[in-house]
Amino acid sequence: MRYKAMKRCLILILLMCSQYSWTQEQSPRITISFQDSDLKSVINQIEEKTNYQFYFINSWLEGFDNISGNYNDVTIENLLNDIFGATIINFYIMGEDKIILTQNAIIYNTLPDKFFGEERIDEKSDNIAERKKAIIPIFSSTNKSPKKKKIETIKIGKALRGSVKEKFRFYGYVKNGQTGKPLPDAVIVVNGKDVGAETDANGFFDTELKVGPNIVEINALAMEDFKKRIVIYNDGRFDVTLNEKIEQLEEVILQSETNNNVDEAITKTEIDVEESKNIPLALGERDVLKVATTLPGITTAGEGATGYNVRGGKSDQNLILLDDAVVYNPQHFFGVFSALNPFALGDANIYKNSIPAEYGGRLSSVFDLKTKDASTEKFTGEASIGPVTGNILIETPVVKDKAGIMIGGRGAYANWILQNLDEESLKNSEASFYDVIAKYNHEITENSKIEAMAYLSRDDFSITSDSLFVYNNRALSLRWNYKFNDKNSAKLSLANSQYKFDIEFDGQTNDDFDLGYSIDETELKFQFKYLYSDKIKFDYGVSSKLYVVNPGSIEPKGEESIIEPLEIDEERGLESAAFLTAEIDLTKRFTLDAGIRYSVYNALGEGTQNVYQEGTPRSEGTIQETLFFDKNEVIETYGGPEYRISGRYLLTDNFSVKASYNKTFQFIHTLSNNTTVSPIDAWKLSDLNIEPQSSQQYALGLYKNFDEGAYELSLEGFYKESENIVDFKTGAEILLNENIETETLQGDGKAYGVEFLLKKQKGKLYGWLGYTYSRSFIRLDGEFEEERVNDGDFFPSNFDKPHDFSLVANYRFTKRFSLATNFVYQTGRPVTFPVGSFSFNGSDFTVFSDRNKFRIPDFFRLDLGFNIEGNHKKNKLAHSFWTISVYNVLGRNNPFSVFFVTEDGEVKALQSSIFSVPIPSITYNFKF
Repeated sequence: MRYKAMKRCLILILLMCSQYSWTQEQSPRITISFQDSDLKSVINQIEEKTNYQFYFINSWLEGFDNISGNYNDVTIENLLNDIFGATIINFYIMGEDKIILTQNAIIYNTLPDKFFGEERIDEKSDNIAERKKAIIPIFSSTNKSPKKKKIETIKIGKALRGSVKEKFRFYGYVKNGQTGKPLPDAVIVVNGKDVGAETDANGFFDTELKVGPNIVEINALAMEDFKKRIVIYNDGRFDVTLNEKIEQLEEVILQSETNNNVDEAITKTEIDVEESKNIPLALGERDVLKVATTLPGITTAGEGATGYNVRGGKSDQNLILLDDAVVYNPQHFFGVFSALNPFALGDANIYKNSIPAEYGGRLSSVFDLKTKDASTEKFTGEASIGPVTGNILIETPVVKDKAGIMIGGRGAYANWILQNLDEESLKNSEASFYDVIAKYNHEITENSKIEAMAYLSRDDFSITSDSLFVYNNRALSLRWNYKFNDKNSAKLSLANSQYKFDIEFDGQTNDDFDLGYSIDETELKFQFKYLYSDKIKFDYGVSSKLYVVNPGSIEPKGEESIIEPLEIDEERGLESAAFLTAEIDLTKRFTLDAGIRYSVYNALGEGTQNVYQEGTPRSEGTIQETLFFDKNEVIETYGGPEYRISGRYLLTDNFSVKASYNKTFQFIHTLSNNTTVSPIDAWKLSDLNIEPQSSQQYALGLYKNFDEGAYELSLEGFYKESENIVDFKTGAEILLNENIETETLQGDGKAYGVEFLLKKQKGKLYGWLGYTYSRSFIRLDGEFEEERVNDGDFFPSNFDKPHDFSLVANYRFTKRFSLATNFVYQTGRPVTFPVGSFSFNGSDFTVFSDRNKFRIPDFFRLDLGFNIEGNHKKNKLAHSFWTISVYNVLGRNNPFSVFFVTEDGEVKALQSSIFSVPIPSITYNFKF
């Protein structure tokens, strides 16, 4: 049907054209002269002297100047043939008043031969062979299949009426875009046709192409590929410039695209994964998350502590995502190493002041980590060998240019480190870890792509000879990205995460046991992006996450063990949300990013919940009744709107002021009465007796770029209020407690501070200087005395460190040699000290100060590293990179914690340190 309709339309067009056919006898004659005129001026003169109106695009006439001529009583056709003879412009005279100009092509008023299947004979020719040679117009379709990549079209030559040639000369010159020198031996290939050529020693090529469209590729060693659609109308020249395609192993600095930090309404910290190789860290191990702690507002409770504290928040208030799957403990070996393979990471973005509405479930920040896509072109890989760890990652195509797979793994041989620690009890300890990651990415079509990722980590350590601790992370994700059109796209993701630990105790007595804990979550998320216009963008979707927590179980180990088996009831929770964000350019200078996320959390059975007597403190003795809930029965529902609003106003093109407001909910908490996070901290879901945490944060900042982005400067202040922050009574029993709510306290928190960052991103010397002044407080004020801490007043949190200063610098002597330094200074964190003692009934008792009234000594550390890169030749089997570093050059004995013991009736203060001496290391990295 479509073919028949096309046929009718073309016949109708021919009939219309025949009414306006032009002959030389009917053509008016013209007398005209012009001297050194451009082509457009000549056309204007013709229009003034005749009834003809020309139709064309102005750019076609550019470059045709200095035209001169004197014409007396000539036809319009002869005049135009003479004027356009040296150009690629053709003309078609339509009726008595229209002249249509075209580039290269000719407008025909008859159809090409065999268009409808029959052979058309040229009846006017006396030669039978020539009569069968129908002159076929060149049809170059501009319609492209949406499933194919767009290829630029280049038109060569000028079509001539009456030409019957099937091939034309195609020649030109190929040069190097960087040096300007000719490229010899470049290969010119025409897809699908037995045509080819090579450039000579001077970069010239000369070949023939069939009339019409040809897909031409030009390839040269170490140069970017060239692929164009060349439409041949006649002989013509086309010169080509190819750029070099060289993989250079240069220093990669921490930076976003130019002015992104100024322009974006939502400020995010972008970390280039490669940057960590130039920062001297413990034992030479590359670590993206350690790089993050050198930036303002992000810190840890101490050297070797797991978890991160962002803007005065607890470590459990950070959402750490790996391809949309949650990683609960991203640390190996007591926080010394990251549990994430740096070779596998592609993007690392951190949101700490304005969290987009698509993220939920945490109060302080989002670490959104993405793995890189596996190579679909060639087999490649990267590996490193250090004093403690070995790491390798390989990538290989599965379907050429469509699909690839990436597999990586790390392992540790760390026991010799423990043997050199100051703590005598740790010298006989053992520790090992490994992590593996795999990713498959497949571009089904240009608009459809799937990604699958699997990650697993495991740590084994024995601090004492009678205990073995094991903890594991598992993360799985499956994502489908689809682009409907230029305005609409969608992402469907399914993710599963698990964190678990196990403790095996095998002592000298008969109380051996095996204790286990696990948390498992599964999330389904459907997200859409809609580009309404250049000034308005929408991001919206829904998500739902199911938590399943095994709070703990203990079993006797061995037949002689007297331990009674115990298993705490499983916890289940469903967290669902709908979100909508609109990014609106209200003016050229003012952009608003306004979002809302509505979260609903349901605590689910099967399980029991205690109801306590009103007007009495919670304890086992004040339980009024115990409620029983069936599987998936709703125990309690929490939730509400979460507002995410950010605005940016440009004072100048490189200077902006930003403000933001964030409200967030968190329905899951860590159970720990330690001052720092440990691998055996358990997670607890909100239920009938433990309410969700909530927070509101306000931020205002100035962002300025200098010297075309060479320098970045930012100054931002924040204020945060929190509710229902979980803490514990002094001496609380956390593990395997069936009535954990009797040991918990929930209170208010507040934090405020100012963050300063100066980055230099260009030149031989680059790096950044960051300073944060911040305070973090908590208030535990209950109705009863045992529920109050420090008389119900605000007191510093365990991670309150007012001053935090970092300096990261790298000096590049040459492209291969550089010197790096990392200096850190932090105020000592709070601690509770004994302030006195007394005797009662023959027993000695210690009196402690208010909680967190004192501080441990301040922390500072200097690290140095020397980086040596191999040469940058492209065709090497492998590209190498050496790092020679010394961690804690000054040998500073920074205390990790301070604790107290009583010996002979005297209270003594002791401190433990992780690295109290300089730690040298050498690491060899190579890519292949």
